Amino acid sequence: MINPERIKKDFPIFSNNPDLCYLDSAATTQKPRQVVDAIENYYYSCNSNVHRGIYKISEDATNRFESSRENISKFIGSRDPRQVVFTRNTTESLNLLAYTLGKSLHAGDEILLSTMEHHSNMIPWQFLREKGVIVKYADITPEGTLDLHDLTGKMTKKTKIVSLTHVSNVLGCINPVNEIAKIAHDNSSLFVVDGAQSVPHMPIDVERMNCDFLAFSGHKMLGPAGIGGLYGRFDLLDNLPPFMGGGEMILNVSLDGATWNETPLKFEAGTPNIEGAIGLSAAVDYLRKLGMDNVRNHEKELIGYTMKRASEVEDLIFYGPRNPEMHGGVFTFNIGDVPAFDLERDLSERSVSISSNGIHPHDTATIMDRDDIAIRSGHHCAMPLMTRLGVSATSRASFYVYNSKEDVDRFFAAINDVKVAFAK
Repeated sequence: MINPERIKKDFPIFSNNPDLCYLDSAATTQKPRQVVDAIENYYYSCNSNVHRGIYKISEDATNRFESSRENISKFIGSRDPRQVVFTRNTTESLNLLAYTLGKSLHAGDEILLSTMEHHSNMIPWQFLREKGVIVKYADITPEGTLDLHDLTGKMTKKTKIVSLTHVSNVLGCINPVNEIAKIAHDNSSLFVVDGAQSVPHMPIDVERMNCDFLAFSGHKMLGPAGIGGLYGRFDLLDNLPPFMGGGEMILNVSLDGATWNETPLKFEAGTPNIEGAIGLSAAVDYLRKLGMDNVRNHEKELIGYTMKRASEVEDLIFYGPRNPEMHGGVFTFNIGDVPAFDLERDLSERSVSISSNGIHPHDTATIMDRDDIAIRSGHHCAMPLMTRLGVSATSRASFYVYNSKEDVDRFFAAINDVKVAFAK
C-alpha cells in the first residue's frame, strides 16, 4: 500500500512548502531525499571522470556509474545492461533512434505514429521527410483511445517503424503495447515505445513487451533532470551507427577515420551525466521499495476517485477513457467549451483569452496557483492532438506517489473557486 503522508516526509520540497498541492508530476516529479543524498555522496566522495582514470576514486565512480546502468536495466526488465544507453531524456533517446535508424531508410519507406504523440515522438521522425520518408498517423477513437483498426489499416509492407507512446500525456490512455508489438513484428516493422509516462508509473518488462526500443526520462520518475535512457535489443543497438562523435565513443582514431567503442558506449560521446545516472539509480531503488504494482494501484485509485468527482461537476469536460484500468495518472480537462486554436487571435493578444462558453486553461491554472495547487495548462507538447480534440489548450492534473484523495478534494474545491471567479 502507498501511504502518501509518510512518503511526503521523504521529499523536502513539501516541508519547505507545506501548503503545496503538487499536481504536475507528468511534467516532472519531485525528488526524495534519498536521490539527493546519492548525488551529494558521489560529489563528496568520488567525483571524477569515468572509464578513463586508473586512480581509486575514478574507478569508484566508474563502478557506481556502471552499477547504476545495471540497476536501471533490471528495473525495466532488461536482462543485459548493455541494452541501456544513457541519454539526457526521452527526447534525446527518440532523436538518437530517428537519426540512426533513419540512416537505413529510403524514399518511400513509411513510419507510423499516432495523433496522440508528444512532439518528441513526432518531430524527430518528421525530419526524415527530407529524404522522402513518409510519416503516417493512426487516429484515436471517440473514447480517447488508440484506434487499432486505423493503425492496422495504415500499416503497409513499406512501414519500417511503428513508434507510439505507451501512455498518453494528455488522454492518459494506456496503449496495448504487447498487442501492437505483435502487429508490428508480423509486418516486419520495428516497434519503438515512448515510455516517458509509463516507466515511472507501472511495472515494465521490455522482454515481455517485446518492443525493439523503449525511451524514458529520469526526471519523471523521481530522478534528476538531464538523465534518461534508451533500451534497445542488443543485436539492433549493436548494428546502429553512432549518434554523436567525440571522446569515449571511440576505440581508435587516426587522421583518416575511427573505429567505435563497444555498445552502449559508442552512443555516449563525451563525459556522461555521472551524477544523474547515480541519482536515477537511487530513484529506481526508491520505487522498487514502494513496489511498482503498488504505485500503479495507487494511481488507479486516485484517477478513479477523480473521475467520480468530475462526473458531479457541471460544465467540466475531461478527455480520455473513463475506465481507470485503461487510464494513467493524468486528468486532462476544460471548464466549459474552449475554442480551437486561432493563430491570429492567440498570437496577437497578450492577455489570456476567455471564450464566451468556457474558461481558458491558463486562467484556470493561474487561479489554482493562488490556492497553492500546481497544475499544467497549455497544449502539453501535443498540438496535433489539441487540433484533433478541437481545442486550443487544456488543463491537466497529474498524480504520483505523494498525492492523496485529500489532494483531489483540494483540486475540486479549486475548480469551484475558478467557476465562481468567472461567474456572470
